[in-house]
Amino acid sequence: MDAATVASTLQLQEQRREINFSLLALTMKLALVSLGVVSLVKLSIAYQERLDRHGELSAVLDLESAKLRTLQQRFDRLFTLGGGNRLMDEQDQWIAPNRLRVIWR
Repeated sequence: MDAATVASTLQLQEQRREINFSLLALTMKLALVSLGVVSLVKLSIAYQERLDRHGELSAVLDLESAKLRTLQQRFDRLFTLGGGNRLMDEQDQWIAPNRLRVIWR
């Protein structure tokens, strides 16, 4: 073999090696990009679920806050003038007609 043939063979091997390395780098870049896309999709799904749960909890909190306000108002009414009478009037409906009401003093 002459020097030109050896040089061209070496040059072809070097070009193949560069192509292989370029393909390997491209594959790694595509893998990283796809990993990033998959991560973003998963994060967006998790964020949407979190927003849904927040909405549900917010609605439950609003309902419970409204219940609390009504119960606080009812409790406050019991400690105003005539609150004891109102309490007894409310309790009358819970006593069965054939039962004797006992009032402790």
